[in-house]
Amino acid sequence: MTFTAVLRCPRTKMLGVAMATSSIAVGNRCPVVVPRMGAAGVQAIADPRLTLTCARLIGLGLHAPKVVEELATGDPERDLRQIGVVDAYGHAAGFTGAGNGVHAAHILGAGFVAMGNALANDGVVPAIAASLTASVEEPIELRLMLALEAGRDAGGEHKPLNSSAMLIYADEPFSYLDLRVDLHDTPVHELRSILDRFRPLLPYFQERPYNPRLATHSKWLADNGHPPAHR
Repeated sequence: MTFTAVLRCPRTKMLGVAMATSSIAVGNRCPVVVPRMGAAGVQAIADPRLTLTCARLIGLGLHAPKVVEELATGDPERDLRQIGVVDAYGHAAGFTGAGNGVHAAHILGAGFVAMGNALANDGVVPAIAASLTASVEEPIELRLMLALEAGRDAGGEHKPLNSSAMLIYADEPFSYLDLRVDLHDTPVHELRSILDRFRPLLPYFQERPYNPRLATHSKWLADNGHPPAHR
């Protein structure tokens, strides 16, 4: 019951996932990113144990097709799963179990997987893939956001959406960006709102761990030419 974009940026090598669903708190159990190694979405009837196994396989250095093969063949309930993986080399692989219904699919592209299940129509996944292809010059967080909006605008899930998430890692062991909308009437719109406010601060939060005397984020924004944000 989810539509997702899994992506590797060809310029920065950053890895990320963005997804939306009718379920609550999708960011709690479905996205996977292992810094410098790979990213994935493990969804449909999500099993957190499968998500953990996916992270371990990516961390071992397995390429995307092998990760998907291991997860699918080792899961007795594979027909109810959907998996998309992109590795550090940009290889992409996906699996959509036969039990996911008629409007379920995945598309592999240059460093990305577009996928979804329990969708409103068969145009949602192609819309996500088209967005990812067209936005290749944009930063990874914007590409993921645009892809999620494209999936929503193409019809999204067959039920009302309730949650969304975006998770991105660069070279650091901590996330570059980790945003979640756990329960909202318009979670993709809300995720965009949070992202638009957070994006100017991405350099700030990357520097602050190594420079604890950095100015407060509001002063840093002002010093760098950004007007104060108001809710």
